[in-house]
Amino acid sequence: MSETLIKVDNVSKIYQRGGETLTVLDGLNLEVPKQDFLALMGPSGSGKSTLLNLMGGLDTPTSGGIGINGVQLDQMNSKQLSHWRASNVGFIFQFYNLLPVLTADKNVELPLLLTNLSKSQRKDHVLTAMKAVGIDDRADHKPSELSGGQQQRVAIARALVSDPDILVCDEPTGDLDRNTATEILELLKILNEDHGKTIIMVTHDPVAAESAKRILHLDKGQLTD
Repeated sequence: MSETLIKVDNVSKIYQRGGETLTVLDGLNLEVPKQDFLALMGPSGSGKSTLLNLMGGLDTPTSGGIGINGVQLDQMNSKQLSHWRASNVGFIFQFYNLLPVLTADKNVELPLLLTNLSKSQRKDHVLTAMKAVGIDDRADHKPSELSGGQQQRVAIARALVSDPDILVCDEPTGDLDRNTATEILELLKILNEDHGKTIIMVTHDPVAAESAKRILHLDKGQLTD
C-alpha cells in the first residue's frame, strides 16, 4: 500500500443536546493511504457521516487529530478549513445538490468562482471535468432536464473541477436505480484507478461497497473488522 494520505488519530466527536451528552466517535484511529478507495459501512447513527465530514474538513473533532498530507485540520480555523477544502476535497452527495436555475456547466463551475482563474480558464476546467465523467454533451441542460444518473455525473464533475486529491462520497448511489448506480460506481473506480483519486465513500449498500478496495464498518463510534 502507498504512503499514508489521511491519519485520524484518537478522534472523538461529542455533541451536547439539552442535558444529554452524545458520543458519536470515541477515540477512533484510521489511516487511509494515497489512492485508496475506502467504503465505510455501519448502522444509522454509527458515526459514518460524522467521520466523513471530519476527513473532508466540514467539521472539527472534539478531541484528537486529523492530518491530511502533512496538514493538521484540527488546528485550523473555519476560514483556513474553507480554503483548504476548496483545493483538496471534492464532495459528492446522495441528492446531487445542484442549483436548479443553473445549467450543468454553470453548476460545475461554481467551486472555481472562489479561485483566481480567468473566465476562459474556468471554462477549460469545466469542459475537462465534464468530459471526464461523460456529461459534456449536456452542458447547457438544467438539472430538471437531466436524469438522476446524469445529475450525479454533473455533481461528480463539480467535485472534480478543482482537481482535488480526495473525493468524499456520502451515499452517492442512494437515490439511483441499480443499473445507474453501477455506472456511477464504475466511474468512481476509474477516477480512483486511472486518475489517482483517493475516495472515501459512506454507503448502506453492500453491493456498492464491493466496488471499493477496502470496507470498514463503524459501530458505536468505533471501527470494527
